[in-house]
Amino acid sequence: MASFSGFIRKSPPVRLRDFLGARGVLADGDFDWCSDGRGAAFVKSIEALIACLPDAKQDVVKAELELLAELSSDDGMSGVAHVCAGEGIDLEGYEGVEDILLMLAVQFDRVMIDRVQVQASYLRKSGGKQWARFQFPDDGTQWVLDQQSAQDAFLAETVGILKLPAHRKREADWFHPARTDPVSGADIQLTQATIYVEDHAESELAFGETSLERHTRQKVLEVGVVCDPKERIVEICAKGGHKIRDKYLQAFSQHFAPHSTPPVLVPRRNVRLEVLRSAPALATVPADGIERVEVSSLSFRSTDGAFLMAEKRGADETLYQFLKRRFGGASPLQAGG
Repeated sequence: MASFSGFIRKSPPVRLRDFLGARGVLADGDFDWCSDGRGAAFVKSIEALIACLPDAKQDVVKAELELLAELSSDDGMSGVAHVCAGEGIDLEGYEGVEDILLMLAVQFDRVMIDRVQVQASYLRKSGGKQWARFQFPDDGTQWVLDQQSAQDAFLAETVGILKLPAHRKREADWFHPARTDPVSGADIQLTQATIYVEDHAESELAFGETSLERHTRQKVLEVGVVCDPKERIVEICAKGGHKIRDKYLQAFSQHFAPHSTPPVLVPRRNVRLEVLRSAPALATVPADGIERVEVSSLSFRSTDGAFLMAEKRGADETLYQFLKRRFGGASPLQAGG
């Protein structure tokens, strides 16, 4: 069964029909878009519709469905929320991430899906080695993030940093996602750029009409830049280590903040572990019929490899009460380190 079968089963019938119809996948008037249980039989019926397309078109539709299925995750939903908030798209009333992704794919063609994919990748890499965060001093100077000449110059310098010939194709997608502040809950308006540059070509074998043929495949390099002008923070994602990221930072400073004092490298995010020291308040909605929600286990891992897992056993006390009774002042919730 196709790797996107779960996505198909969870997709609202009308939205899925509109998405497939926009790509030339047509069904008879009596086609059952609400098949009982929306299980394997329903997925096979959708695959049969796709199979009516020419072979090349089938591959395109299936590849797009696989991408949407990949994005229908927690990171994908967060990416959707960030991108849509920045674009002013109201997500109220949709039936989940599948519904929203199909809507974006139909109404906004590929550009919004690409942005969601970049944003989801950004969220997944938040703690990764390719990202670095830099803090500019608040010296009152203005950045020129929206100046076209600065954007063009920064894009041109990217090709030089990557040590590619000047004729390589390049493209930059500048957009404005919104990130939710974990403390205040307010939306933080960001300026984000994903830069695509044509890399050195690769030679690979592929099936031709009658035999194997050697094809040339053009690869694409990506560079990510996320700016918070209000907090004067820039985050950069690029392969090649800190020396390469430092070059991008110098280019950013030169073209977008030429009058600012050079920035300093800072940790990428603040981890507020103190919220775990006491039982969190987990709100519920009475209409959901949930009697209570509580933390049943906590896992602790130190940088030297030590590991501890505390799990609730008795029904007459919470995990936090158990840890206090068992360990007192030596509880891992109270101890340092």
